[in-house]
Amino acid sequence: MKFKIALIATVVALGLGSCTSDFVDINKDPNAILGDQISARYFITGTQVQLFAPNRYPYWRAQLIHADRYAGMFCFGFSSSWWSDELGYSYNSGYTDAAWDYYEGYNSTINTYLQLTEPGGDLDNSLTYATALIMKSMFYQKFTDTFGEVPYSESGDLEILQPKFDTQMEIYEGIIADLNTAISLIGDESVTGVGTEDLGSNDLFYGGDLQKWKKLANTLKLKVALRAYGASGATFVDSAISEALASDLLMDSSDDCLLPKDAEIDQWSSACYGDVWYNFGDGSDWTVSQEVIDYLQKYDDPRLSKYAQPAVGGDAITIPKPGSDTDEMYQKRKNFILAALDDAGAVYTETTDADGASVISMAASTYYVGQPVRLNSNMVNYARYPLFSKPAEYIIQQKNQGEDIAPEIVLTTAEAYFMKAQAILMGYGSGDANTIYREGLRYAMLLWGVTEDEVDDFLTNSSMATLDGSNDMEKVIVQRWLANYTEGFEAWAIVRKNGYPASLAAGVSDGDIYGLGTLNGAYPQRMRYGSSPYSTNADNLQEAIASQGADVQATQLWWAK
Repeated sequence: MKFKIALIATVVALGLGSCTSDFVDINKDPNAILGDQISARYFITGTQVQLFAPNRYPYWRAQLIHADRYAGMFCFGFSSSWWSDELGYSYNSGYTDAAWDYYEGYNSTINTYLQLTEPGGDLDNSLTYATALIMKSMFYQKFTDTFGEVPYSESGDLEILQPKFDTQMEIYEGIIADLNTAISLIGDESVTGVGTEDLGSNDLFYGGDLQKWKKLANTLKLKVALRAYGASGATFVDSAISEALASDLLMDSSDDCLLPKDAEIDQWSSACYGDVWYNFGDGSDWTVSQEVIDYLQKYDDPRLSKYAQPAVGGDAITIPKPGSDTDEMYQKRKNFILAALDDAGAVYTETTDADGASVISMAASTYYVGQPVRLNSNMVNYARYPLFSKPAEYIIQQKNQGEDIAPEIVLTTAEAYFMKAQAILMGYGSGDANTIYREGLRYAMLLWGVTEDEVDDFLTNSSMATLDGSNDMEKVIVQRWLANYTEGFEAWAIVRKNGYPASLAAGVSDGDIYGLGTLNGAYPQRMRYGSSPYSTNADNLQEAIASQGADVQATQLWWAK
C-alpha cells in the first residue's frame, strides 16, 4: 500500500505542481496542498517507476516481445500462442515504436527531476540532484544500449526542438562524468535533508539512504566501464574500472536495488508480467527458454524452481501432422521437439495414433523443460504447450490476489560481485576472483528466496560454483546473465558484449526449424529507431545512421565492435 500512496503523491504533485509535508495526507485530501511545501520527494517515485515498470503497452511490446526474448529468457511460438517465436526478430514498426516511444517519452520525466533539483532549480538540493544524476545515468545506459546513438547532450534543452544524436562514446563519457559528480556530491551524507527534504519512503529503491545510492553509482560506473572496455576511443575505461573497484560497491542483500511491485495500481500506470499473462489468456503466455532451464538444471542450481514451473505434461499430448509437411519433414520437426525433452532429462513414452501422429505421455508437473528459442511459424503445432515450463507463479503473479509479485531488478549485489570477478579476470584490481564469484552466486540465490543450506550445498557440489581455470570468464558472464532473469534489456546487452551464452550469440540457421527473421538468423545487435524521429528529427537521425551504420537490427553498437 505504501507504494500506491507514494505514486498517488507523485501523480498529484505532477498534476497540481505542489504537495503537502505528509504524502499520506495527499491521499486523504488532495485539496490540502500548500505551494511552499513542495518537495522533490514527490517526484522521485514516478521517476523510478516509469523507467523500470512502465505501463502495460511498453512493458509488453518493448520488454517482453523484444528485450526478454532477445536475452533468451522467454519464448513464444508454442501450440496455443498467437505469435511465432520469430516475432521481434522480423522487424515490425508498431512493436519497435513502442520501445522507442517509451524511452523517448521518459526524457521529460528525468529532465523534470533534474531541472527541479539542479543548482538554481526550483527545488535546488545538491543531494537530491545526485540521485537525479544517477537516475539519468541508468536511463541513458538503457536507452543507448538498446538503439545506439540517441539524443543526449541537447535532449534537456527546451529551446532545441530537434536535438542531435550523440555517439555512444560521448554518452558513456557523459554517464561516467555524471556518476562521478553524484558520488562527490553525496560524500559522507546519509539523507537528502529533513522533513519533506528527505526522500524517505518515496524513494522506492533505498528509502532515502544516500550511502546506498553511492554504492549504486559506483556499481553502475563499473558496469558501464566494463561494457565500454575495448571500444574505440574509450580512454576512460581503465581509470573508471580502477576507481570503482577501489570504492564501495553493492555488498549484501540490503544493497540490492529493486523496484517493488504494487498489487493494486492500474496497469496503465505501472505494469507487471501478470498484467500481460492474465489479460490475453493462453495466446500471449510464454515459456522459459531452453538456455535458462539447461544452465539451472544441469548444474543443480536451486533457483530452478524459483525461475520456472515444471511442464504441465499429460497422458496423451498429440503432435499433429500438418497436411503441408512431408513425412520426412514431420519426423525432422517432431524429433527436434523430442530432443528438447531428452536434453532436459524428461522421461516420456511415444506412440503413434491412427493418423500417423506421435502421441507423447509425460508425467504431470514433474520435469523442467525449456523451449528452444526462435521457432518459426511452422513449428507451432509441434511445440505443444504442455511440454514446456512456464515462469514461476511469483513472476507472473496476477495483481489483487494478496500474493507477492517479483520486484523489478535494477542492479543487484550479485551482479556487483560477478562484475568484480570479471574485472579481476581481465587484470584489474586485486583479490581472488573465485572467492568473489562464489559470493556473487550466494547473493544471486538469496535474492530469489533460496535457503542458506541450499546455497551451501550448491557451492559445495556444483561444478558451476568454482572458477578452476577452465572457462572461468564464460562462467562469470553466464551467471551475470542468469542474475538478470526478468531484466531483459541488461541480459541482452550482456550477451551482445560478451558472447555468452554462446548458443544464443551464435544465432540460428536452419529455416525448417527457426524463424530467421529480418536478421537472416543472426543475433540481434540493436533495435531499429522508431518512426517518430524519421518525421520529427530526420536530419539529425540521418547523421546518426551515417555515423553508426544502417538502421537495422544487425548493426553492431560501438561497444560490441
